[in-house]
Amino acid sequence: MTGNHLGTFLRARRARVRPAEVGMPSHGPRRVAGLRREEVAVLAGVNADYYTRLEQGRERHPSAQVLDALGRALRLEPDACAHLHRLAGTAPQAPPAPPVDTVSPALRLLLAGAGPAAPAFVISRTLDVLAANALAGALFSPFARADNLARMTFLDLAATAFYPRWEYTARTTVAHLREAAGHDPDDARLRGLVAELSAGSIEFARLWAAHDVRGKTSDTKHLRHPRTGPLELTYQVFDVRDAPGQQLVVYLAEPGGAAERALRLLARSAAYGPGGTDDGGGAVR
Repeated sequence: MTGNHLGTFLRARRARVRPAEVGMPSHGPRRVAGLRREEVAVLAGVNADYYTRLEQGRERHPSAQVLDALGRALRLEPDACAHLHRLAGTAPQAPPAPPVDTVSPALRLLLAGAGPAAPAFVISRTLDVLAANALAGALFSPFARADNLARMTFLDLAATAFYPRWEYTARTTVAHLREAAGHDPDDARLRGLVAELSAGSIEFARLWAAHDVRGKTSDTKHLRHPRTGPLELTYQVFDVRDAPGQQLVVYLAEPGGAAERALRLLARSAAYGPGGTDDGGGAVR
């Protein structure tokens, strides 16, 4: 690992914690709104010079106990605390395996059989869409290139109409990418994607600098598709055990609800084409 990724993360998160939030009195003029280094050290119960060396990259081997204390001092969420441990090399994990970008035939069969109202797709750690069933393809059809969730969110003009809660989607998307960075901050694919998004979106660059971290697990999605109108879906994410870095994402609608009916309509359009007809029983083939 090259670069001072641990120190950069600590500085970014320190700047976001206000003294009043942690019961720390604020005396005198402050150059930054967040905590001073000495204040973080006091809150974490570590030596101020030691903490300074951590930020500056002169100390790269903090103990797990020190990292846990820093996580509490900086009010880190569980995903962000796990990210902190990974950056310091203390996270208990097996040696990293290279990411796999090829989707297995068995997983492709699972995608195809996900159901007539279940968009499903496989993504990499860097949010590349590696494979998708027909309904997921129809769901993402407003985008010019449905190949990377982050690029779709920040660089495609369709995103703000497709995601009514665009700001929330943008924040969580960047936080998912930050989580990926903890596994390999110097990954060439990740660095290239971040450079592309930073050059094309001021908002991405701002959110990337905030160092929010969030693993992709489950959530509610509010979407607006031009063929169906508003859609409220939930999604679940599953790690693909035999393909490191891959995740299966499945969108689900309330059974019998408006969103499920809309997805079935979208499935028929995917099966028969935008100008086709069917007898009411069409499904994704």
